[in-house]
Amino acid sequence: MSEISKLKPEELWRNFDALTQVPRPSGHLEKVQNYLLDFAKKAGVEAIIDVAGNIVMRKPATPGYENRKTVTMQAHMDMVPQKSPDSKHNFETDPIETHITDGWVYGNNTTLGADDGVGVAAILAVMESKTLKHGPIEGLITADEETGMFGANDLPTGELQGDILMNLDSETWGKFVIGSAGGIDITSTLEYKEVENNQEAAVKVTLKGLRGGHSGLEISEGRANANKEMVRLVSKAIKQLDARLACWLGGNMRNAIPFKAEAVLALPKAKVEALKELVAKQKAAIEDEYKTIEKNIEFFTEEVEKPATLVPVDVQEKLINAIYACHNGVLRMIPVYPNVVETSSNLAIIDITPNKAAVKILARSAREDMKEYICGQIESCFNMAGMKTVFSGSYGGWDPNPDSEVLNLLKRIYKEQQGEEGIVQVDHAGLECSIILGKYPNMDVVSFGPTIRSPHTTTERFEIASAEPFWNLLVRALEEVPVK
Repeated sequence: MSEISKLKPEELWRNFDALTQVPRPSGHLEKVQNYLLDFAKKAGVEAIIDVAGNIVMRKPATPGYENRKTVTMQAHMDMVPQKSPDSKHNFETDPIETHITDGWVYGNNTTLGADDGVGVAAILAVMESKTLKHGPIEGLITADEETGMFGANDLPTGELQGDILMNLDSETWGKFVIGSAGGIDITSTLEYKEVENNQEAAVKVTLKGLRGGHSGLEISEGRANANKEMVRLVSKAIKQLDARLACWLGGNMRNAIPFKAEAVLALPKAKVEALKELVAKQKAAIEDEYKTIEKNIEFFTEEVEKPATLVPVDVQEKLINAIYACHNGVLRMIPVYPNVVETSSNLAIIDITPNKAAVKILARSAREDMKEYICGQIESCFNMAGMKTVFSGSYGGWDPNPDSEVLNLLKRIYKEQQGEEGIVQVDHAGLECSIILGKYPNMDVVSFGPTIRSPHTTTERFEIASAEPFWNLLVRALEEVPVK
């Protein structure tokens, strides 16, 4: 039993601690699905796994509360598997190691999984409780939210019974989210025939140590994108040092700002030292440009075995130009909410080998017309490089309802418990609420949660002080849900 299991409220932390011991990276959910089904059986509540891999739990009303509206508490079971370069952690087999520092819970050089393990833990704590008072409740724990919201997208209609949806996947305590952006995956690919490498030497260039972060919540903070910074170096090396591109791998998750990129360049042996100097110069430039944001930039070279083949010169030129020109970051803020991002893109993954290139992007927007616009902008950019672009995993935005009954309930209880007004906001990060609302349009929906920072990075952390008030709000809200 770890030290976090002893924190208060015990029922929330104990369940979160138990979840950290169950491997659950996106795409590998068998262990956590079995864990959740077994948990429900031990707790004596109904549970099913549906065709999408979601787990649905149901618990009847406390005697005397049968006439209350049914509440669906919702969270996602998967977590983003990010680790530091020197970590040997295997997300498919190893538990998450946790530690407490300055009032926050962290993973050990890995993501913590508080996104959204905290929401799942809260659902489990409610389901197992023999003392809480509530009307009919159900827990929807969705699969593979982080890689495309597949569980929500494939959620069967007619499966849920809730009148109210409490999404427990927001990450700032005291804020109630009533709207979020839609998103879409963009993938551009190009196949070609590799050519023989006639260069004399090869050097691997590595950029790492960037902050990375959540491509929705933190896209407006001006953090460096490893792929965009690498293209500056590669372009200069090609133009100034007659370098040739052999391969490039940057980023690993669409919804995470890439913090690392590697490229192998072939070049004349006499110019290897010049390349090292160019990398050092570019590192200094990035450190100056991001001096208030990025603190641990590493940009270095190492000579490697010469690859047999390279990307053809004409293809190399097209790829570098397209990556350089491709939009990344914030495109527009919401005019009526000027502090909230409306439309953005994240140049998330670049995978270039001698015979194939793939670029993967996640675009987000609170407006469907602007989502269409940024898709067209990015597609046009890669069309000019002769690349094929496909769109997938599209989901719409969640239109805010400031007159929501459950929102007003939560705001009232929050003010009574905290002595101040809660903040109502629209998020740029995509939430499953919009997809669920598309299938269950009559649900009354609000998202809230404790404070989590830097999700999708190795510095993900959960603020201990926010856990107890979050739990107290959830418990009382369930007790005070209005009658049907």
